[in-house]
Parts: sequence; C-alpha cells; structure tokens
Amino acid sequence: MKGKSVKVIIVGGVAGGASCAARLRRLDEKAEILMVERGPYVSYANCGLPYHVGGSIEQESSLLVATEQMFRGLFAVDCRTRCEVVGISAAEKTVELKNHATGEVTTEKYDKLVLSPGAAPIRPPLPGIDLPGIFSVRTVPDARNMREWLDREDRADRSGMDNYTGFQTVTKPRRAVVVGGGFIGLEMVENLVHRGLEVTLIEKLNQVMPPLDPEMARLVERYLVKHGVHLELNDGVAGFQQAADGSLEVQTSSGKIHPADIVILAIGVRPETALAKMAGIELGQRGGIRVDEQMRTSNPDIFAVGDAVEVRDFVTGQWTLIPLAGPANRQGRIAADVIAGRDSRYRGTQGTSICQIFEGAIAQTGPSEKVLVQLGDQDFEKIYLYPNSHAGYYPGAKMLAIKVLFRKSDGRLLGAQVLGEDGVPKRIDAFAMAIQMGCTVYDLEEAELCYAPPFGSAKDPVNFAGMVAANVLRGDMPLSHWDSVDGALLLDVRNPPELDVESVPGAVNIPLPQLRSRLEELPRDREILVICRSATRAYYATRILLQNGFQARNIAGGMLARSHAASS
Repeated sequence: MKGKSVKVIIVGGVAGGASCAARLRRLDEKAEILMVERGPYVSYANCGLPYHVGGSIEQESSLLVATEQMFRGLFAVDCRTRCEVVGISAAEKTVELKNHATGEVTTEKYDKLVLSPGAAPIRPPLPGIDLPGIFSVRTVPDARNMREWLDREDRADRSGMDNYTGFQTVTKPRRAVVVGGGFIGLEMVENLVHRGLEVTLIEKLNQVMPPLDPEMARLVERYLVKHGVHLELNDGVAGFQQAADGSLEVQTSSGKIHPADIVILAIGVRPETALAKMAGIELGQRGGIRVDEQMRTSNPDIFAVGDAVEVRDFVTGQWTLIPLAGPANRQGRIAADVIAGRDSRYRGTQGTSICQIFEGAIAQTGPSEKVLVQLGDQDFEKIYLYPNSHAGYYPGAKMLAIKVLFRKSDGRLLGAQVLGEDGVPKRIDAFAMAIQMGCTVYDLEEAELCYAPPFGSAKDPVNFAGMVAANVLRGDMPLSHWDSVDGALLLDVRNPPELDVESVPGAVNIPLPQLRSRLEELPRDREILVICRSATRAYYATRILLQNGFQARNIAGGMLARSHAASS
C-alpha cells in the first residue's frame, strides 16, 4: 500500500482475525497492525477441541496453530492476548482496550477496524445449568477443563468438609449426556464413546444434524444407535440437578431424567454482536453483523468477518449464518485485500461441511431440500443413489448413501449430502466445487476424476450421480418418489429371495430377467412404478417398459431409500 501507512486494529485472534492479520502483512509491509484477543491464545484450532477431549489429539499445544510470539516475530503484528475491547467510538475511530493481566485500560486510534468476535455457545438460563460438571465447548481452556474432569479417578474428597464427620465420594465419570445433535454434539458423542463412557444424546428437534434433510439424518441416527449411543429426539432439556451421590441428573421437557457424570452443552452458537452494537453498525435479520461482499459493515471503515457475520447463501442468495472455519478464513483474507486496496469479493457461503461419526462421515454442501421447500422453490428434483466408494472387486469397498438436488429447468447442481465409511470427503468436495463453478448435472457426467481400484471406479459416484440426474432430465428415466406411491401399481423387479428380507405389500413381482417374456401380465392403461434394491435394476426395467409402450417411472433410490424415507 502506497502513501501514508494505515493503522488497522483487528479484534479477535482466531480464524478470521488471524488470517486477516497475516494476509494484510503480506500485502502491506508498512501497515501498523494491532490484533487483540480477549482469551489466552490466538489462532487455535477450536474445531479440534472435541478430539482433544477424546484423546485423538493428545497434546494441547497441537491445537495452537500460531502463537502470540509468532505473530510478533514473523508478521510484525502487535499481538495482545487477554486484551478485551471495552469501548468503540466509530465517530472518533478509537477503541478502548482492557488488559486483563494488569487491569489497565488504554485507548487506541485506528484507520480501519476489523471485528472477528466469533460466536458464543448458547447457554440458556435453565435451572442448575451452572452446576459443576456441565461444560460448553468453545476454547482451549474449555477442553482442558473437560479433560481434567474426565480424568478424575475414584477417590474420597474431604475438601470443604472440615465441619463434617463424613466425606464426599468423587467417582470417575462413566455416564455422559450431550445436549444438542449438531456438529459439535456429534463430535463430542463420538469422542466420549471412545473414552469408554455411556453416552446419551438429547436433541429437541426431530432429527440430529439440523442442516441435513430428515431422511438422511435417519441414517446418521441409526449409525449412532449401532455404536451404542442412547438417542432422545423430540425432547428438550428443562433443567439440571445434583443427585445425592454428587452426580448430575438431566431433566427433560417430557419428564424423563437422565443420570450423568458429565454434561456437554452443544445446543448451538449465537453471533457475538456486542462490539457491533458499541460501534453502532447494522445487524441483519438473522442477528449477525450485516456485511457486503467486501466484508464492510454499514460503517465503511469497519469490517467484520467470521462466525459473527451474516452472509449470502451462494445458491439461494438468502442471508444466513453459517459458522464454519473455512469461510471465516476466506473472509479474513478478503477483508485484508480490500484494506490493502484490492478489489476482492466474497462469493457467499454454501455450507460445505463434514462430520466424522465413528468409522463413518456425513457431509453436505449447498441447500437442503427442506430449505428449498421453505423458500417456495419448486424448480428442483432430487435423486438418491448408493454406489460403492471404490471398485467393488477391490477389498474394502463401502456403500455410499448420496442425495443430490438439481434444477429441473436447466440441470444446475444445487446441493448434495453424502454418508458413508469410505470416500465421503472426496465426493462432497467434488460436488462443492461443481456448485461453486455453476456446473450442471451434465457436467458431472463428463467430469474426469481420478480412478484406480483402491480409490474409485471408472464411473465415479460423482459421475454416476450426474448420469442418473441427466437421465431424469432427458426423459430416459421418469422419476417418482416414495411419498407419492399411494394407489399406484408397483412393480418389484428383484429376485424372490430378496422379497423374503423386505417387501412392499401389494407390489407385483416380476424378476428383471423374466420381464421381457412377461410383459403381457402388466396393464398398459396404468402408470407403473418400478422398484428394486437401489433403483439400478428398476432403471433397466423402466427402459424396457417405456420402449414397449408402457407408462413407467423409477422410484428414486429403491428399497434403500424407502428404508429411511419412510421414517423421516
């Protein structure tokens, strides 16, 4: 940056703030950069906190991506931890800083101010919520406190008991209750199970992972139960109390009581907007800081990035709150670019995310079907497919459950959800990039993706999804769904032994190899809905029927889709 050096104060030293400081220094060697963080650390990996609690990340220091000393020495950034902003004057362009180590309050002037305060865990004012053993997950000290609590051994505790003849018994935690079934909640569930605890997950909604569509969430829930998790849906927490033995009891709205030795609150997060209110800048409809595509707030000299800001959904264009580390880092970088005089712009957030669940993973990108329905969008179609993660003849192939959403009008890819035990991130990343580039399902058909037997198939699941969707749009595979089969003629083309495992009452069974020779058994004056296990054989059957003058549709996803769609 040429001319007079600019003074930039960055409030918040984690993802968005730290990336902004580092990027700005790389662009402007003469800028005066002050980064303040009210906590004891900067640039720590808060996404890794559940794994530190679970023991996968053993050393706390591994969570520290960068340090205060590193920012000072490598980037010449005046980095101050345990330093909190207690006042902002947008008119005078000053901030008041309180040093929590000394109690001293000082005033600093700025040319540009960047707010990256993040989002705070929701901690509702429920009875007993401040009892010992109830934790939220946000900072490194939070994770440290949880580990210390979990590492307790059975012992007699006489502390605070000088006036009594008895003593309390402190027991090693064996039972955990996690409140909230979002990303952090599921990560905590997995890590507590790995530590050998009996875990109950309580979720107020009727599904875990609220961003997912319900039928895909059903698969996640089954997977949790398979791994021994006690799942309580449609039931919120009403309060907490301490039992006679010192353990906790979690009371729910339905009247149930769940005993626990540790409780993790993962109800969600709320954008930190106190600084924005101090500065008198505009908040959005969703409660976050309103910014434009260059991360400017309503005050042109104040920028905001990270979990506290409202952004445009990349696909729908709607304002939204999506607290993810990747977008926060990109936003910090863009704010730095703009301050340095570059014309960088944020494209929006499409919510690409993934969560490990024991041996599996659930990932998504783009809007869900329920979001599109809420917006009144009717120009979309959906498909389900269940391909192998890599070549089936190579050992270790696992089935993937994939849902893809796309425009009926032009085939533009809108969203995808993928669940499986192998190859999930590879596929969701391909879908995510395709969405950002405005690709259609026809582009997915032609995408050239890497293939070797241990990693994929010659027809990758991403290609396969494009081919299935394109078949639908071209009319080669007219589609129907399980929610619209009432009164229809169902043709099941599976082999008879498969029907002994699971069948649909009233369906006509003609195995696919016999279909051509038994066409006279089917009516030509009724539409026929065709099913098989995963919809592949049903597609073959649909093509036979259509080319022989029948009215036929393939039911998306077949019996595999029915198994989770029916319970959603």
